[in-house]
Amino acid sequence: MNRALDADELQSEFDAHARRYDLLVGANLGYHRDLRRAAARLGLREQGGGQRVLDLGCGTGASTAAILAAYPLATVVGADASGGMLAAARGKPWPGSVTFVQARAERLAAAGVRGPFDAIFAGYLLRNVADPDAVLADLRTLLRPGGHLVLHDYTLDGRPLSRAVWTAVCWGVIIPAGLLATGRTGLYRYLWRSVLDFDRVGALRERLRDNGFTEVRAGSAGGWQRGVTHTVRGRRQLDGGTA
Repeated sequence: MNRALDADELQSEFDAHARRYDLLVGANLGYHRDLRRAAARLGLREQGGGQRVLDLGCGTGASTAAILAAYPLATVVGADASGGMLAAARGKPWPGSVTFVQARAERLAAAGVRGPFDAIFAGYLLRNVADPDAVLADLRTLLRPGGHLVLHDYTLDGRPLSRAVWTAVCWGVIIPAGLLATGRTGLYRYLWRSVLDFDRVGALRERLRDNGFTEVRAGSAGGWQRGVTHTVRGRRQLDGGTA
């Protein structure tokens, strides 16, 4: 299964893998560390409660935990299209400031997700939606003026070496591990192809700018993920156009 999956197929695949998902991502020793580093770029005040964060594509809650590690007093709304992933997330212990809602990124309003949010985190999400520009435009309206959007994902830097590393890791580690853990490879073959087909990090920065975000910056993860995994941050302008 190297072709693109539609929204229903992708949701079904994540539902099927939810029980083993934490085990698989935990095998990447840098996964949770890099999520925490990315979440720390949300730009919230370190002290004081009441700041709202949308954790879009929260999955089993790894990104939710990363946000709370950086900002323990934040109020977090975790949203994901997969009921199976959300069931795994809800089964973990959370403070009362965390809630979860089942919602596709393209249909947040229909699911009752309302802004404004002080920051939005979207981990491993944007390359999985059919219309990334429409989602970014919607997220911008959900942000308060001056708030930050942080994207964290496998987003290649355009070098042939990075493409080769990504392909080698997928076919040498991720796909075999998925088969061993779940007996299925479709989701992980899709993962490999979706990263190759999506924006390179420079194009992703431009996509944010084209959708009205300012102060757009990107940083790479380290280790084998250098040039493969990036965190991209943009800001909604303050009222009056001042960044």
